[in-house]
Amino acid sequence: MAAEQKQKLEQQLWNIANTLRGKMDADDFRDYILGFIFYKYLSTKMDLYANTILKPDGLTFQQIEGHAEEEALLEEIKQLALDKLGYFLLPSELFSELARRGNTGGKNNFILGDLAKVLLHIEQSTMGSESEEDFGNLFSDLDLTSHKLGKSEADKNELIVKVLVHLDEIDFDLENTDSDVLGDAYEYLIGQFASGAGKKAGEFYTPQQVSSILAQLVTVGKDQLKSVYDPTCGSGSLLLRVAKEVKNVSAFYGQEMNPTTYNLCRMNMIMHDVHYKRFDIKNEDTLERPQHYDMRFEAIVANPPFSANWSASPLHMTDERFSAYGKLAPGSKADFAFVQHMVHQLADNGTMAIVLPHGVLFRGGAEGHIREYLIQEKNYLDAVIGLPANIFYGTSIPTCILVLKKERQHPNDILFIDASQHYDKVKTQNVLSTANIAKIISTYTDRTTEARYSHVAPLSEVATNDYNLNIPRYVDTFEEDAAIDLNAITTELRQLATQGATTDATIAAFCAELGIETPF
Repeated sequence: MAAEQKQKLEQQLWNIANTLRGKMDADDFRDYILGFIFYKYLSTKMDLYANTILKPDGLTFQQIEGHAEEEALLEEIKQLALDKLGYFLLPSELFSELARRGNTGGKNNFILGDLAKVLLHIEQSTMGSESEEDFGNLFSDLDLTSHKLGKSEADKNELIVKVLVHLDEIDFDLENTDSDVLGDAYEYLIGQFASGAGKKAGEFYTPQQVSSILAQLVTVGKDQLKSVYDPTCGSGSLLLRVAKEVKNVSAFYGQEMNPTTYNLCRMNMIMHDVHYKRFDIKNEDTLERPQHYDMRFEAIVANPPFSANWSASPLHMTDERFSAYGKLAPGSKADFAFVQHMVHQLADNGTMAIVLPHGVLFRGGAEGHIREYLIQEKNYLDAVIGLPANIFYGTSIPTCILVLKKERQHPNDILFIDASQHYDKVKTQNVLSTANIAKIISTYTDRTTEARYSHVAPLSEVATNDYNLNIPRYVDTFEEDAAIDLNAITTELRQLATQGATTDATIAAFCAELGIETPF
């Protein structure tokens, strides 16, 4: 039943999102529709919580405006809501109220100005409270004055009212605390937008199939985590996926440099009912200005931008994240800088899993030096997993996952898995099936060797290869061609020659009847 409900809600929300399609590009209408869904979510949570508080008084939240004790009641509800929910809304600011007013018709249905004030008030209601940073500027990407919404103010209002009214008709079922149908549907929408966003998608979204692998890798043998961290958290999908693999995650930490994506991540956290006191997401450049520098995390996952530019400033050589290695990752390829950053943040009992381009496995220079240090000096590398090409949005290159631990259960070897040929083809995209993912995880967990799929390489073998981790060096996927039966081919050629002679004779006979020369 939950699966059917989820599918229905996903379709309803996607249909409403398409109301904005054609009016603006994918990035813009993503921000509007996700922002409005989030506003409705906050509004519904506020209404439900306030009604719970007021129930002993025989009142509803909608009834206290105009009540003799309105001011006192609102102040009490506000203080309780700020602690419980992290924000506050007045009854007149609820989503349903604005949708109703917008749908009345006539001059009184103009709500753009009031809507902008409500969204601003949600942010301002948190000022001075513990949740201020978590809600600050959350709606900054919803520009209700943008010409993209329409040429005139009336056109803009008409479009927004249409979206709000359609959303208002959908039951988010937030009273059902055992269900995360809305959170999953929100994640589905983010994925849908990512699939159509081209190259930009990699900046904010990791496909769920890859998220699932990373999440399972860092939770092997654990049913709860003290903390999970993503230094390039995008929309937060990876962090939330880790939570699905264990019974409980005490705290979520992340950093994201893109302000729009940072807002999306915080919304995604809240929409999945992660309390504001349990997550700490920062908006900054992770490599240049790390915000959780002195913290150590039990699980770390990341899908950083592939081979991104970074400063590689000599000043970083005094930074504990990089100094011990003796060299910095190249300025044109920050891949190993992210690895070094994550290793620094990793707790002694923790596991980290990071998606990277294949170049990190074999490139020389500073990268080769860092790779050797991680293996020979630190012995942190636990596994190398090769993934199929064309499974990420916006790039078709094959990728790999590096799994690192500071306290390894198998310190004398490194596991190599070549899953590059194990996928399903869905239209133009390669997709890892549930079975493909399960095979990767079981091979990692059991540390098994399988012909043309996996190999447990002793550290001595890796050293012999000069710490080159290129997977074909360890997993031989070569398959001999089938033997050719030369006698059968000779017989077939003779048969073809006989058939050809018969055909030539037939053509010659026809040509003689017609009185023309034969073509041979």
